[in-house]
Amino acid sequence: MVRRALSDATDDSLKENSRRAPVSAQKPTKMRRETLRDKRVRRAEDDEDVADDAHLNGHDEARDVQGGNEDGAEGEIEDEDEADDEDTGGSPKGRKRARANTIGDSHPTDGNVKGKQKAVTLPRDVDGFIPGSIMRIQLRNFVTYDYVEFFPGPHLNMILGPNGTGKSSIACAICLGLNFPPSVLGRASELSAFVKLGTSDGHIEIELKGPKGKPNLVIRRTLSATSKSSQFILNGHAMSGREVNQRMAELNVQVSNLCSFLPQDKVAEFARMSPQQLLRETQRAAGNENLTAWHDTLITAGKELKHLETTLTADREQLKTLQERNANLERDVKRYEERRAIEKEIELLELMLPFVEYTEAKRKYDQLKAAQTEMHEKVKKLNESNAPYINLTKKMDKQLKDLQDLREKKKSATQQKFASMKRKWQENLTLEGQAEELKNELDNLKTREKNRLKEIQKSEKTVENLQKNIDNPPKIEDVEAIKEQLKQLRAESRDVTERQGDLQERQRTCIEEESRHKMELENARRNLRQLDDVNSRRLKELEKVDKDAADVVQWLRQNRHRFRMDIIEPPILSCAVPDTKFATAVEACFNFNDLRTFVAQCQEDATLLNRLVVDSPDALGRRVRINSWFRPRPEYADPPMSAEELRGLGFDGYASDFIQCPDGLRPFLHSTLNLHRTAIAVQAPNRVDAGRAMEVVARSGGASYIVGNTYNQVSRSRYGQQKAQNQTRDIRHARFFLFADADPAQKAAAENAIREAEFHLEGCKKQINELSVEDSKIRAEINEFSSKNNALEKRKKAAIDIKKKLETMKLKLGRLPFRLQSHSCTKLLRDRNSVSEQGQLDRLRKQPSVDAERAKLKSKILKCSAQRVIVLKDYEKLAREAIASQTEASKVALEALQVAANHAQLKAMCSEREDEMQKALAEFNKVRQEYQIAKLDSRAKLDASKEKINSVDEELRARFQEMEQTGEAQKRSVEELTVELQTQQEKLELSMHTNPGVVDQYKKRQEAIAELERQIEEREEKVQKKERAIKLARDNWEPALTRLVESVGQKFSAAFDRIGCAGEIKLTPHEDYDKWAIDILVKFRDHEKLQLLTGERQSGGERSLTTIMYLMSLTEEARTPFSLVDEINQGMDARAERAVHNSLVEVTCKSDSGQYFLITPKLLADLLYHERMKVLCVNNGEWLPEETDRVGNMMRMIEGYVNHRSRASA
Repeated sequence: MVRRALSDATDDSLKENSRRAPVSAQKPTKMRRETLRDKRVRRAEDDEDVADDAHLNGHDEARDVQGGNEDGAEGEIEDEDEADDEDTGGSPKGRKRARANTIGDSHPTDGNVKGKQKAVTLPRDVDGFIPGSIMRIQLRNFVTYDYVEFFPGPHLNMILGPNGTGKSSIACAICLGLNFPPSVLGRASELSAFVKLGTSDGHIEIELKGPKGKPNLVIRRTLSATSKSSQFILNGHAMSGREVNQRMAELNVQVSNLCSFLPQDKVAEFARMSPQQLLRETQRAAGNENLTAWHDTLITAGKELKHLETTLTADREQLKTLQERNANLERDVKRYEERRAIEKEIELLELMLPFVEYTEAKRKYDQLKAAQTEMHEKVKKLNESNAPYINLTKKMDKQLKDLQDLREKKKSATQQKFASMKRKWQENLTLEGQAEELKNELDNLKTREKNRLKEIQKSEKTVENLQKNIDNPPKIEDVEAIKEQLKQLRAESRDVTERQGDLQERQRTCIEEESRHKMELENARRNLRQLDDVNSRRLKELEKVDKDAADVVQWLRQNRHRFRMDIIEPPILSCAVPDTKFATAVEACFNFNDLRTFVAQCQEDATLLNRLVVDSPDALGRRVRINSWFRPRPEYADPPMSAEELRGLGFDGYASDFIQCPDGLRPFLHSTLNLHRTAIAVQAPNRVDAGRAMEVVARSGGASYIVGNTYNQVSRSRYGQQKAQNQTRDIRHARFFLFADADPAQKAAAENAIREAEFHLEGCKKQINELSVEDSKIRAEINEFSSKNNALEKRKKAAIDIKKKLETMKLKLGRLPFRLQSHSCTKLLRDRNSVSEQGQLDRLRKQPSVDAERAKLKSKILKCSAQRVIVLKDYEKLAREAIASQTEASKVALEALQVAANHAQLKAMCSEREDEMQKALAEFNKVRQEYQIAKLDSRAKLDASKEKINSVDEELRARFQEMEQTGEAQKRSVEELTVELQTQQEKLELSMHTNPGVVDQYKKRQEAIAELERQIEEREEKVQKKERAIKLARDNWEPALTRLVESVGQKFSAAFDRIGCAGEIKLTPHEDYDKWAIDILVKFRDHEKLQLLTGERQSGGERSLTTIMYLMSLTEEARTPFSLVDEINQGMDARAERAVHNSLVEVTCKSDSGQYFLITPKLLADLLYHERMKVLCVNNGEWLPEETDRVGNMMRMIEGYVNHRSRASA
């Protein structure tokens, strides 16, 4: 079953019967669904083919319409359909129902989809109704109705009545009764909301004209106030919502299309439709029935073709790149194969070489083994013949050793004798030295006596000089008197020092106070710079958005004297929000022009400002445009609620409570921006009761309030019951008021602190200068005292030095006791400087004479000579004993020499025989060593050969075994194999090395090239197939769409010409089919140009007029059984409303026009009426009288009034 294709303004999912919560109209659910061709996973290429055929098959009906001109294309499509049937296997499960795309339109999948019918308007029946037209509507407990039943006509049905009586409820009933979602209406999103308050359930019953020859469709939908679900009954039988949708699709009922069904709350949305959406909705509502299917095919196939072409181009580039890369690798691959052949030959030679080496090593091993056995027998025979000679040599070795030991013993005894002789001789030399020293000392006694006499003369002269100086001392000052003068001088300077200390304390206090004031001055200046920095940043921000305004601000700051009162700078500079939590809400109360407005406080200043800045270049050298404001006595309304009500509703306060600004700016903020009437709830927005807040704010006629990030504008309707209306919008984050402005009081305090600190600093500097003068005087006095003190100290030191010098001379003279410690001349000279001159003289005089000492020395010399005689006698005795011992030792030595000679001769004979034996043994060892080496070498080469054979592949092993069996492997020697191996290795070195990965890469790339060529061929076929499909669809779609747009455009332009305006419908092509658009261009004034219809550019009345004109222009081309517009004339002036009404009557009352519903709350007098139109007056309200013969029945009342006028006129 094909789901109804809905516009993006509606909710695509009809969920009332699925027992799910319906989706809000404010947030339509957008789901992307793909057409599933089969349940199993298939290759991507097969999916694309199936999708192509699905789009093509959707044009079977289009071929019926176009007729014989499409025979050629028809044949192509049939061929493709047959191919598709073969691909899908003909399974009925391979066809799936269409899924709605992201904008609510359906994609046709196959021309044979089960249950799909052609959406065409069937011919009119004899009663004048077209199949699908509404013949009866019955409502019970629906919105404002307790019960109502009425019968529309087959042409224009004008439904009128006062506001609030239930006119728009009829549009709601048609939409919901035919199972279209509530989001189409733009009102409540829940079905239960349409049940009349105070009742538990209700129903909608609509009777639709059935196809010719078939009964009408009576559809009843029951609603519940407590449940989101509902039930459908079709002609007395229960039916699901899907089945109802199917019946609506068969009758081509398009309630979800704004071009055929325009509720009151969707009028503005029609103008806000994009040109692309308008094209799609127009296709669905009018013209050829296959326009939408063709368009969908073009969009889908166009995107797929573009994707295929992009992919194909990339594949071709990739194929070219791969082919070029492989062409570059072919030479490397050839080189690799040549190198591989050489490597194979090298591997074979390397395999043969160990085998041949082992063969030769085994042959050498066998030869050395026989030679080893022969040499072993020769060594054994020589060893047996040398045995007697060896035994005799050992005997003579023992005899020679005994003689040598005896000789050593005799030799040791002789050496001891010689050592004793040496000691006696050394003793003699010692005594000789002592005698020589005594002789020298005896000679030195004369020299010492002469030196003593010279020292005595020198000391006598020194004593005489010292005594002379002591007897005649120099004049010495009184040290005590000098000390008394110093004491008196220090007492006088102490007073000056105390004065200096007091002065320094005062200087220190003054400097500390100066530092403290400097710090206070720096802190105050820093605070002022910080306060000024905020204004600077704000001024820079203003310069970014409006340089002219920023230049005017700087000029005003320099020219304040030219104005009578202060010109208030724009709020972006002069206003601040201390609490940044409210900055966003407060800034939302300003628009961009308000933030840049200069406010004058008197008319004179306002005029002067505009004259200097705006009207002439006198101020800035150029004329600029600024916003300025002045009101002599502005009036503004009171706040909508008191402070208690404000807090009770959960608001934090009014916007004016959270802003700081100059007093002169308040009138502008209150009279123009109503900041004192705009309530704000930011800290706890959830506490605000939206309904209660709207009711309270609306009491005073309307105002604004902000809850969280939502701005609410409350006003009252000018029609009917004048109910409160609320327009909401989201507010943006604050940009300018987040800069915390400088508090004027803080700025003034900072400036006062600077002036006060500067004043105190000046006083400190003056005091410091005075103290410096006083300090200079005190320092001069201290310097004078210091000079006097230094002179006295110098005199004192001179007196003391003279006294010390006299004491030293007395000490030298020998007044102090001293005792000489040594009589030697050397000691005397060493201690001369440490004793007094007089003591030294006495010591020299008291030394003894040299005669006694001379006799003593001679006695010692005689004693030493006697000892020398005794020592020489002992030396002679020891010499005789040593000679005898030496003679005996010589005899033993001669005997040992004879034995040694015999032993040497025997040893020479043994040595000759031993040499012969050692030579034979060496030969044996050499052969034995060669044998062991050959054995190990043979074994190692055998292992290497086995290992080499095991390491090669089967092919090489088999080739080697074949050569071994034929004997070819043994024909060449190791040298020949080595030479050949070196030759092959040199060839390998000359051959350029190629990475083996290059060959693998070459082979893989060859496979990739083959696969890519296959893919390119397949994609080229798909591109051709897509191009044929696009051409076929465009050849059908574009002419039909152009005819439709031209037809609608002619009617639209003619309708605008009739009311003195201009209008044009233009089809705008694009290379992307989803961007084709219908542009509505209108002009309502002679001096204007044609402008595109948008939701913002034209006024509400102009948009309504354009909308109804477009809908009327579609009427003759429409395929829907009925259309509806609700209160489309709101906002039109009388001339336009009259022209629209008359044109609508003319268009919709033609004999071939479909059913049309026009809902309006008011009518002008003397309008055009037609006999085919039907007027339905809504007589509904809370206080209707009971129906009697005279009152309560509106038709009877109207008939009575008409009869009364007829009688009166007669």
